Amino acid sequence: MLVCSVMADNPPGYELADRMALTEPAQVRAIGHPLRTTILQLLHERAATVTELAAAVERPKSTVAHHVDVLARNGLLRVVRTRKVRAIEERFYGRTARMFSIMAETAALGGEAAGDFNDFEVAARESATAFDQGSLWGFIRHARISEDQASEFWDRMAGLVDEFDRLPRSGETVYGFTIGIYPTAFPALPAAE
Repeated sequence: MLVCSVMADNPPGYELADRMALTEPAQVRAIGHPLRTTILQLLHERAATVTELAAAVERPKSTVAHHVDVLARNGLLRVVRTRKVRAIEERFYGRTARMFSIMAETAALGGEAAGDFNDFEVAARESATAFDQGSLWGFIRHARISEDQASEFWDRMAGLVDEFDRLPRSGETVYGFTIGIYPTAFPALPAAE
């Protein structure tokens, strides 16, 4: 299973489910676009209008409106409140869940866009500046364990992700958090005699 945690107890300021399984290929394609993933991440903090989202990502409102529409059509966003500004009703969009999970079978049906959805590639790009500045904290370890142990470990890691997602929003810096467990071709010693 892939997870997009694509957040806080009080924020984002509206009711939403803790988790939502993405079961349709169109949902996977929708979440696989980098701008749409960024929009989902921004909406962890609070509900926002298309105008606010466009300003945050420095893209035209029409572009952001298109991507918000794709996310809403696929059940990942919804209008959580409205307000009147002059004669126009302004919509505030929010996520439908704190975390979206994608089953591997659904991801395969999602096509090429789903194949581009790799949290570790995103983390590598985002963390390059922090690495250059000496402010990247990270570990990589390898262990030969059973599939059941890996699954149990994943459940514990998911709890840590949930804890990070629920932290109150404060400070000036947005920190990325990447965690995962994956099979490798890392060498292993033969059994001891």
